[in-house]
Amino acid sequence: MPQAPQTGESGWGEAPPPSRRPEAAYEQTGAMAAHAYNEPTPYNEATSRNEPPRRNEPTPYNEPGPRGNPRPPGPVPSHGPAPSPGPSPEHEPRRRAPQGSRRRGSGEQETRSRSNQETMVSDGPRRARRSGGGPGGPAEPPRPPEDGDRPRWRRFIPSWKIVVASFVVLSAGIFGMIAVAYANTPVPTQSQVQDGVKDQESIIYDAHGKELARLGTKRVPLELQQVPRAVQDAVIAAENDTFREDAGISFSGMVRSLWSTVSGEQVQGASTITQQMARAYYDGLSQERTIQRKVKEIFVAVKLNKQLPKEQILEQYLNTIYFGRGAYGIGAAADAFFNKKVEKLTPEQGAYLAGRIQNPDAFDLAEKAGKLEATEFRYDYVIRQMAKLNPQAYGGLAAKTPTAPKRIKYKPKDYFQGLRGYMVEAVLNELEARSISREDVDKGGYRIYSTLDMKLMRAAKAAVNQHTGSLTPEINAMLAAVNPTNGRILAFYGGDDYAKDAWNDAFLSQKQAASAFKPYVLAAWLDVGYSLRSWVPTKGPVKLPGTTPIDNDHSMKSSAVDVVAATASSVNTAYAKMGEKVGLDKVIDIASKAGLSETRLKDAESRHHYLITIGSSQVTAVEQAGGYSIFANGGKHFDNHVIIKVEDKSGNIVFTEDKTATQVISPEAAADATAALQAVVKSGTGRSAALYDRPTGGKTGTNNENKEAWYVGFTPQISTAVGMFRQECRTKGGKIVKPVNDTCPWARGKSKKYTMQNPYSTAFEVTLGAGFQGATYPAAIWKTFMTEATKGQKVVPFPPRADTGISEDLVPKPEPTSTPTPTPDPDNLDQGPDESCGFVEPCDEDSNVSVDPNVDDFPENGEEDTGFLGDQDGAGQATMPESSMPSRREQQ
Repeated sequence: MPQAPQTGESGWGEAPPPSRRPEAAYEQTGAMAAHAYNEPTPYNEATSRNEPPRRNEPTPYNEPGPRGNPRPPGPVPSHGPAPSPGPSPEHEPRRRAPQGSRRRGSGEQETRSRSNQETMVSDGPRRARRSGGGPGGPAEPPRPPEDGDRPRWRRFIPSWKIVVASFVVLSAGIFGMIAVAYANTPVPTQSQVQDGVKDQESIIYDAHGKELARLGTKRVPLELQQVPRAVQDAVIAAENDTFREDAGISFSGMVRSLWSTVSGEQVQGASTITQQMARAYYDGLSQERTIQRKVKEIFVAVKLNKQLPKEQILEQYLNTIYFGRGAYGIGAAADAFFNKKVEKLTPEQGAYLAGRIQNPDAFDLAEKAGKLEATEFRYDYVIRQMAKLNPQAYGGLAAKTPTAPKRIKYKPKDYFQGLRGYMVEAVLNELEARSISREDVDKGGYRIYSTLDMKLMRAAKAAVNQHTGSLTPEINAMLAAVNPTNGRILAFYGGDDYAKDAWNDAFLSQKQAASAFKPYVLAAWLDVGYSLRSWVPTKGPVKLPGTTPIDNDHSMKSSAVDVVAATASSVNTAYAKMGEKVGLDKVIDIASKAGLSETRLKDAESRHHYLITIGSSQVTAVEQAGGYSIFANGGKHFDNHVIIKVEDKSGNIVFTEDKTATQVISPEAAADATAALQAVVKSGTGRSAALYDRPTGGKTGTNNENKEAWYVGFTPQISTAVGMFRQECRTKGGKIVKPVNDTCPWARGKSKKYTMQNPYSTAFEVTLGAGFQGATYPAAIWKTFMTEATKGQKVVPFPPRADTGISEDLVPKPEPTSTPTPTPDPDNLDQGPDESCGFVEPCDEDSNVSVDPNVDDFPENGEEDTGFLGDQDGAGQATMPESSMPSRREQQ
């Protein structure tokens, strides 16, 4: 009786016959690979009909053999059910192989291994043909999986040892990189403080020390001890409650911050006070939304926390952080929201300000729209955080003050409007000339003390409006007042409202001086050594080289008068000959040293020659007021200026006013010139400008056709110039349109045809009208202003007439007549007009033979200029053609 195979022997049941081909084993192996272990073989119709199986389908029992021959009928293999007409093979119970048949010898295991390898690389049809068992025995069971009984998905999970090793290596690399990056992150120094974090607004003060304007960054630097402890605690409670103990960073906050950076939500959230200060105070930390920037910020915060005391970090933070309403730092915020100094803030006010740090711009917009929910929510949050921080000190705030404290109404101050706008602009222009730019002003924290008096500015505006309010808006007036003893510009009128008309007539409008220029000729005459008793001509016309004949506008009783009478009556012929005698170079030298533009003076000389002696040169109101100071101040001139001194943020003097005077003419010449100019007011063309309580000197001036009219006068304490002119706005087609805020409109409705470069209308200077002379409207404005400006001032007399120099008679002294014309005595000028003027008729205003400075009267052929353009009108008066002038804004 054959023995059952032992453990390790091959075969399932009886051993195969010795004559069995090796292929049989191979085929059995293939069959075992093709069928699941101990699974029933599916029944197939093709098998029952002995038809060949379809390609690529499983081969049932009785399928063709491996060489294409059909398998002979025989007993069903022991491991599979026999085909029968009974129930479906799928429901046949499986039969197990003998228990010991799974053990194989080593040789058969090697053969099976090779067979399985070959089977795995075999094509589909061949595996199908090998699915059945060999003719000598049952098919072999399938090889167990290589990875044991683990599911397939677990084959891709690495061993825990690999995971741990990888984590250790990765962590070491990351911490190594962090350590290197931390070591290479420099600690910021004071030289790396950001531009702007110490910026402060500059303050401009008026002549009385009152605040005129604040320009630039609102910041009031403070030391920490100036900030109440409750305000400090409020900021700490709102932004970083562990500030006083932490190492400059918060690990939980760091995670939130990094996450918010990655997710794009609340980028700056969760940063400590030290981190916020580092980002806002020092260079090198941008506002980018990147992990790299956040990590660098953390490193810097840690290092700063080790290097700087907490007090310094908090102080820098409180002076840097933005609170809204344009206020940077707690000092500026206290002023902007509560109109208080920071030392006076209450805990509730500190809590409100601390709550704003989170998003100040959003709070500004919401509060402006009347939406206070966010404000109240944030305030409530801060006071509750304060209670957690210090229950004993702040535990009762929520019950005591449950709503945010009342703030002052926010009214952004626009300093560039009204009279203030002109004043601020004048100061800024002078700073620019002293190499302090507007940008420097906005961040430099300067204290700028100006010469301007707001009270006198209002008085100037009132005087102009009082006398011109009923006139056409085409008529413009300008006024400037200067202290002759130091050159300080006290007040001016250049317009009513800077916001509507930024053109400042007092500084910018250049108009012919007319007869108001004659005092500079008088100063030259006296300074070279000629006296007031010299006789000068009154008959004309006077013909001078390269100049249109000059005449007077009134008939004269005599052929000559002395210099005092010539000045009081504004005799053109006399001053033309006086200018010829002293030379135009001397006249220009005196006038330029008195503050007039030397460039414009020389230009007028080159184009108009001796007409400059009677006022063809252009001047401004400010120049004229400063120029006449040489008569009021003993021949000395100080440069006109609007700034007394400038201090930097540390209180150091940046510069002060120039206190060096230029001695333009001798004191004796100034005294005699003042005597002659007093005669103008007492008995001459300027009688309407006389003040009731003090002596004054001055001079009228009216251009040809009354296009410009002036009155310039002075006391020992103040010199004031008033000028008037008229501009007509015309379109290219000649249509006259009304000016808008003293400016010719360049636009026309919604039309896009017109631009600033191609304006709808242009300014043309035209005559003021028959009723306008220096002695009328300008003198009236001057008197009204000076009456107010001299209120309370001590009455200071002028120095007595020196009466120096030699008599230089330009014409023979006239022969006495039976009714001689007396020479005016400056010390006793109470005679009537018929007795003092030397005219057939009373002393009317003088008309000036001059040219329009806007007409280029250079001959095109280069010939010498022989006079002015236009026709003679009346007694030597020139009628000039109207000339086009650019609008005043374009001139600027």
